[in-house]
Amino acid sequence: IATLDKSFHLKKGLGLVGQVLDAATVKTLAGPCGIGHVRYATQGSRDVLDAQPYAINYPFGLAMVHNGNVINFKDLRRRFTEKRRLLETSTDLELIVYSLTAALEKTWPRLAPEDVFAAVSQTQREVIGAYSTLTLLANRGFLAFADPFGVRPLVMGEKQTSKGPAYAFASETACLDCLGYKTVRDLQPGEAIFVDSDFKVHSKVCHPPRRAFCVFEYIYFAREDSVLHGKLVAGERVRMGRRLAQTFRNTGLKPDLVIDVPSSAYFFASALAEELGVPYRRGLAKNPHAGRSFIASTQEQRELIVRQKLNPIRDVVKGKKVAVVDDSIVRGTTSKHIVKLLRESGATAVYFVSASPPVRHPCIYGIDMSLQREMVASGADAQAIAKAIGADAVVYQTLEDLKDLYKDESSCFACFSGEYPIEGSKDFLGDVEREREWSKQE
Repeated sequence: IATLDKSFHLKKGLGLVGQVLDAATVKTLAGPCGIGHVRYATQGSRDVLDAQPYAINYPFGLAMVHNGNVINFKDLRRRFTEKRRLLETSTDLELIVYSLTAALEKTWPRLAPEDVFAAVSQTQREVIGAYSTLTLLANRGFLAFADPFGVRPLVMGEKQTSKGPAYAFASETACLDCLGYKTVRDLQPGEAIFVDSDFKVHSKVCHPPRRAFCVFEYIYFAREDSVLHGKLVAGERVRMGRRLAQTFRNTGLKPDLVIDVPSSAYFFASALAEELGVPYRRGLAKNPHAGRSFIASTQEQRELIVRQKLNPIRDVVKGKKVAVVDDSIVRGTTSKHIVKLLRESGATAVYFVSASPPVRHPCIYGIDMSLQREMVASGADAQAIAKAIGADAVVYQTLEDLKDLYKDESSCFACFSGEYPIEGSKDFLGDVEREREWSKQE
């Protein structure tokens, strides 16, 4: 987190937010405005130095956070190195900061809204990839902007206080709800919003938009109570669950009940059960104190978390043919363990249902989906995947059905189809795979 009054106050750490930001630390974070970030590494190292925000004091005060991934990372890094710019981190955020700073320097100290938007436009042309950013400009205002594809979400909120309006920006509306802000709207692809020092709001689409919003935000990444681009995440999961019912019927499988993998799969599972006319039950209890296996950095850590996280409710599944629904199957670590638990608890058959299509390609736009060779669906069909995780059958949402659900908007389906919307993605993919292979050997 970084706050600003007469100077920046910065606190970074490794671990959970509650472990890093204790009450004494929070008291040192003075100032009327600030930005915060919770990071797991998709680019660069996992060192505390690479934790966001990134702040500079020269040639003017600026602090920034971002969500996403820059794919022309190597070209930008080389360009700044040739200009004798000393890079302190291995994260792509530093490159966005220097790109924006170089553009702002052209008009500094004049910084009217049109100057800010011109600098954002130049940055968007130079920085290729997925990024939603928030920036504190010392004594000048607050800036939020998105890449031309709008891959990652960014929403604006407002509330009235005794001192006038207050503004907040976040990746999800659930954050604004918790803080008592009213959601104003989502930022559009290529858009920038600048709140100046007088709290006047200025906005402009600085780069021609080519929308490719990440559909995986609706499937897993976003909270179910958030609203993204006018769509309630919980409602989208219900739609997907209902669409999945016809595919499930076509298999001829006859489950006795449908259960979900807590907690992201609830709306998929309950909608599927309703459409099939099969009872929905809570068959797995979740330990709320276990971490998220999806973002653990090693396979050993993922397996440990999975063992600690879920426990079957035996009387619910014993003697039953169980359809267990999860949001997706990536490595198969969690799926395999769940199947094993359900069999040990007396389930007579386990049908594993994925609310998303097979994940066969890495995401390079800000979600760490591991190496392609680690993906259980890479080069395998549903029958082979069922054998790999020990299930009687595996049923996937079809990519055709998922695309049909979002036919009225441009979305990114790259992790399912391998069709990456941003130019240069395939070249960057090789760099990402090599970096992740290297990091696993460390």
